[in-house]
Amino acid sequence: MTQVENVQSAVERYAAEFETFAGNGAAGAPAWLRDRRERAMARFMEAGFPSGRQEEWRFTDVKPIAQQPFTLAPATETHGVTLEVLRRFLLGGEDRQAAVFVNGHYVPALSTADLPDGVTLGSLRSALQRDPDLLDRHLARYAADERNPFTALSTAFTYDGAFVHVPRNVTLEKPLQVVFVAVPDEGKQYLWHPRNLVIVDDGARAAVVESYVGLGDTTYWTNAVTEVVVGSNAKVDTYRVQREGLGAYHTATTHSHQGRDSSYSLVTFTFGGRLSRHDIYAVLDGEGADCTLDGLSMLSDRQHTDHHTILEHVKPNCTSWEYFNGAFDDQSRGVFNGRIIVRQGAQKTDSKQTNNNLLLSERARADSQPQLEIYADDVRCTHGATLGPIDEDHLYYIQSRGLTREEARGLLTYGFASEILSAVSVEELKGEMERIVRDWLAASARKRTR
Repeated sequence: MTQVENVQSAVERYAAEFETFAGNGAAGAPAWLRDRRERAMARFMEAGFPSGRQEEWRFTDVKPIAQQPFTLAPATETHGVTLEVLRRFLLGGEDRQAAVFVNGHYVPALSTADLPDGVTLGSLRSALQRDPDLLDRHLARYAADERNPFTALSTAFTYDGAFVHVPRNVTLEKPLQVVFVAVPDEGKQYLWHPRNLVIVDDGARAAVVESYVGLGDTTYWTNAVTEVVVGSNAKVDTYRVQREGLGAYHTATTHSHQGRDSSYSLVTFTFGGRLSRHDIYAVLDGEGADCTLDGLSMLSDRQHTDHHTILEHVKPNCTSWEYFNGAFDDQSRGVFNGRIIVRQGAQKTDSKQTNNNLLLSERARADSQPQLEIYADDVRCTHGATLGPIDEDHLYYIQSRGLTREEARGLLTYGFASEILSAVSVEELKGEMERIVRDWLAASARKRTR
């Protein structure tokens, strides 16, 4: 069977699995959700899996995902996951506010949330039963099925995920955590479609930490979609940490939509996975809104990551900043495609985009494509990218202060990473990310000194 036939067979397999899914546990969903699922599946059937012939996917080959016989993970118990196992992934200790999912399914016994009145942190599935009208107004209204086949597949299989709702004018002092734990089952190749919805109403303030962690290196696939709704004059800081196993495939979409005078930030960290692709779409749809997107990728071995971002300025007097750094060792590869769109009428837009890539091996590779698309005439937009190894002059200067070459290399790489780490305002999370970076640098040094 040819590769094309394999991919087509995979599309047909997911269509058959959708029929089973729609007739079983998903059958009790509201009519509006069933309709959105069916339309999304039709789009996926029409589009199929992306190919390298498409401009948006020419640097990332997803055939390995299409050719694996992934199947939906069943709803089971905790797979042996305990709070002790999760301790290193949770912030706040006993005083945490967290929703925990194991293999895509919400686990109340591992979750805890002592929240202010009116604030919700929990299961999307439960929210669908409790407040379907609120979800009807937002769920699958922002992340576009026609733009990304993986988003369409997620919409088709929408079943559970995290639901966060912060009511009007509420300020949360502690971050809300959403943790997705992958527990591989030997001999099984599981797939889950976490569907997350974050709604922060007018005037509210909140921070949300979204984590994807793996407890093994066997093969599985996470296909996640997160929609973030930021009300007028609201402030939302989100953090996304992907540290899954080296056998994992990870595809994701994050779509934010902002109201007037709102503030939204996303800091995303990519450390794990064999192949990961994250599409980020931020829409500034209210005058005076500001948005910041930051990202750090640190990969080794044959890992591959791809970030595609779109910052869309719809209304005037909005600002956006985007900084993505990637450090790539061994035969790893990073892809970045960043696009700023300024719509007609979005005057006084101020937008800046920067992508920096550090190649720590002669076999590592990075591809960067910054883009501007401007339909207004009174704007200030800049973009740029850098790519290359550590500067030898910088290494020489650090070594002249008494450090070895390896120590100098680690110090400069840590400084490169700290440009993004400094954007984390949740101190406990920042400390954990710094620890991961230091461990990564130590492992990289050990490889070179063997």
